[in-house]
Amino acid sequence: MTDGSTRTRPNLLQYVGYCYGKRLPSSMRQWVADDLAGPGATVRMMVRVFIPAVLIMLPFWIIPMSLYLHLSTTLPILIPFVFFSHALNKVWRRHMLRKHGLDPSLVDYEARRRNAHVHDAYIEKYGPRSGPPSSHDV
Repeated sequence: MTDGSTRTRPNLLQYVGYCYGKRLPSSMRQWVADDLAGPGATVRMMVRVFIPAVLIMLPFWIIPMSLYLHLSTTLPILIPFVFFSHALNKVWRRHMLRKHGLDPSLVDYEARRRNAHVHDAYIEKYGPRSGPPSSHDV
């Protein structure tokens, strides 16, 4: 049996802690990078925010009342969770990358890879951009 320092993927307890801000061991850095910067990272982060909100709102659905009242008591609370999880998604992923000792700019890796042809066309037409790299990050 391997100890926690040589694992490359978190177990269930580590995963739950990681989802809500705990740092994983250094042996899991590649997994963290793939999770926070790989395909589907935005959706994964939004689901991680949405799950506790749903669990908190679940008791409202046990109370006997009409569908209209169920929706009117839960949706005004759930909708901001969705908006804020989307708005703060990159901020949280950058924070978690930094917390794990990884480069925070990995968050934009997929977008840069997907839009590389646009940037290449720009450079071909107008030449390379001037100024510090942060002034034209995607």
